[in-house]
Amino acid sequence: MPVTLRPPTPADETVLRRMHTQLAKDGFEFLFGPEPWDEFLAQVARESRGTDLPPGRVPADFLVAEVDGAPVGRVSIRHELNDFLMAEGGHVGYAVAPQFRRRGYATQMLRLSVQRLAELGVSRVLVTCDDDNVASASVIETVGGVLEDVRTTSAGVAKRRYWIG
Repeated sequence: MPVTLRPPTPADETVLRRMHTQLAKDGFEFLFGPEPWDEFLAQVARESRGTDLPPGRVPADFLVAEVDGAPVGRVSIRHELNDFLMAEGGHVGYAVAPQFRRRGYATQMLRLSVQRLAELGVSRVLVTCDDDNVASASVIETVGGVLEDVRTTSAGVAKRRYWIG
């Protein structure tokens, strides 16, 4: 089934908050935080436009990954890199809810993210993953990622750094 990426809507709150709770158990921050949903949507819109960004944030698209009308995950596509993203986060962050994994959705999501960045003029895309995240490393390599190195983050986590393009 093909994946489409779209901005979140008011109707997505329940399912995306459920995914956030599921992924928090793995230490993954799916949403920005516990703010009211209308504030979350406003922040997503500001970041997409690159206006009124909080300190440390860059212009970015937060998009819901959907299959047959149902959310299966999300991507964060950062239009540029700041020092933190260059060192640890990369251009793209993605997550698939546990019940939708191992169906090729993450690969499609990353491919679509790389295409979006190309539309924005980004020719080399940095994608990182935890060194022990074999599934994510496989997705990145399938999409053309070339391992640059493995670095330890400020939090002491070993991260693989891949470049696509």
